[in-house]
Amino acid sequence: MPKARSFAAALVVALLSVPLAVMVLGALHPPGEPAPVGLELLRVQPSLAAFERAFDLVPLGRQLLNSLTVVAIAVPLSVVCASLAGFAMTRMGRRAHALAVGFTLVTLTIPVSALWVPRFAIFRELGVLDTYVPLIAPALIGTSPLLVLLAYWSARGLPRDLIDAARLAGLGPLKVWWRIVVPLTKRTLLAITALSFVAHWGNLIEPLLYLYDEAKATLPLGLSSLRQLGPTDAPVLLAGAVVATVPPALAFALAQRAVLDNTRRAGWVRR
Repeated sequence: MPKARSFAAALVVALLSVPLAVMVLGALHPPGEPAPVGLELLRVQPSLAAFERAFDLVPLGRQLLNSLTVVAIAVPLSVVCASLAGFAMTRMGRRAHALAVGFTLVTLTIPVSALWVPRFAIFRELGVLDTYVPLIAPALIGTSPLLVLLAYWSARGLPRDLIDAARLAGLGPLKVWWRIVVPLTKRTLLAITALSFVAHWGNLIEPLLYLYDEAKATLPLGLSSLRQLGPTDAPVLLAGAVVATVPPALAFALAQRAVLDNTRRAGWVRR
C-alpha cells in the first residue's frame, strides 16, 4: 500500500510537471520567432532574451513587488480571520451553529462577479479606490467561505473536553484559540495559507477594477498586457508566466514541507 501511494504521488507530480516544463522551455526560446510546437520545445539553445524583453516591455519587477506586498498583508490576515471564524462557529449554540454553517454554505454558492458592483460602490464611498485596501479587504472575512469552512471542520475535530478544560483553567477565547486551536490545526492552516496565497496572487479582476495608477499595478495586470503581443512573442509571454509562477510554486512547496515535518513530529510523539 505505501508503494502504491508513492507511485500514485509520483505519477501526479509527473503529470503536473509537464505544463511547467513546457512553459519554462518555451520561455528559453528567443523572441521574434514562431511559437515552438511539439518537439520544437526540446530543440532550444537556452536564451534569457525573452525574460529581458518581458522586463523591458512591462515593469514586471515593480509589479512583482506590488503583488508580494498585497499577499504579505492579505494572506496572514486571511488565515487569522478564517481560523477565528471557524473556531467561533464551533462554540456557538445548536441553533446559532446551524445558522452560521448554513449561511457560510450559501455564501459559497454566490459567484464572485456578483460582488464586484456592491464592493466597488462601498470602496468608492470610503474613498479607498486606487489603493491596495480593496485588494486586502476580503481577507477580513477569510478571503473565501471555503477557507472558513476548512478552518471550521478542522477546529470541530478537536476534543471538546480539551477546550472546556482550557476555559475552566481561566483561558479566554483568544488564548484558547492561540494556545490550543492554532497548534492542533496547523496542517489545515498551512493549506489555508497556500490557498489564500494563490487566490490573492492570481487576482486579476479586482486590481483591474480598483487600481488606476500604473505604478501600483500587480503582476496579473502585467501578464495581461503581455498577452496583447503577437504570436512571435510567445516566449515573452511564457517568460512572464514563469516569473508569476515561481512565488506560488515556492509557497506550495514550503507549505507541503511544513505539513510533512509536522506529520513526522506528530508520528514521533505518538510512538
